[in-house]
Amino acid sequence: MPLDTITPVLNSATFPAMGTTTLVAVADPAALTAALAAVREVIEAVDATCSRFKPSSELCSLNRAAGGPARRVSPLLGDAIAAALEAAASTNGLVDPTMGRLIERLGYSVTFGELPRDGPRIDVEIRAAPGWDTVVQDLERRTVQIPETVAIDLGAVGKAWAADRAARAAARRTGSGILVSCGGDVALAGEPPQEGWCIRVAERPGAAAWQDVLAFDGGIATSGTGNRAWQRGGRVYHHILDPATGMPAASPWRTVTVAAASCAAANAAATAAIVLGAQAPAWLDDLGLPARLVDGGGHVVSLGAWPRPR
Repeated sequence: MPLDTITPVLNSATFPAMGTTTLVAVADPAALTAALAAVREVIEAVDATCSRFKPSSELCSLNRAAGGPARRVSPLLGDAIAAALEAAASTNGLVDPTMGRLIERLGYSVTFGELPRDGPRIDVEIRAAPGWDTVVQDLERRTVQIPETVAIDLGAVGKAWAADRAARAAARRTGSGILVSCGGDVALAGEPPQEGWCIRVAERPGAAAWQDVLAFDGGIATSGTGNRAWQRGGRVYHHILDPATGMPAASPWRTVTVAAASCAAANAAATAAIVLGAQAPAWLDDLGLPARLVDGGGHVVSLGAWPRPR
């Protein structure tokens, strides 16, 4: 979900990647060119390696080998899968990377930009995700083994994890404070501007309802059910699935925005909150995570240290 960075005095640039737009902003304007190059390198490598939409990607090759022996993977894919499994563990399985086949049966088998927004009816049954704990990863040997029923989908935390990785790489290369937004998943690294990074939280660019917040480190991510939605036979589907049913989560929340120590952690919590539904505020409060939840009627619930709307 888009979080538009307000950068009146900071240099920034954008480029398309991973089916969305990546924005790079720097605290030191002289660092923009080098920061942009560093971010591009990371994002393009992640996209080529971890996309489930590219048959040539290493992830697709791993999924095609499902049911076979443990398979050696590159350090990049290994790190991405480890991040997805960490997100699953931290959310008690509410964010599950083993739902690749479940999301594809609903029609989401190409990038969202290529996905037809309407189409004929599809008949699908309730089917739980195979479960993130069926994925066997050996970090020392750099191997991954998945059952025949599993296709790994890194979409739940992939862009947020990529934003974290890219922001750190750009900060190391330039010495500047860096903001990277991958489709609205915002990661911060390095020394921030003195006044902090001003980030606009909104359901989509140009939305009438929005809130500006200041952030200095970590990450901010938004999950929601509105922007990535499509219809089949008049029924509306969206991309956040409930692992218990394999169907789009029935949630009272239109969007959930979370701030955390990393963008990946923020994204995992925001996505889990959509799945949790009415229990989400208490769960986020227990974790001590600042959050902004917007229900179907547009009512905003602010939790923890999240700034209250004026």
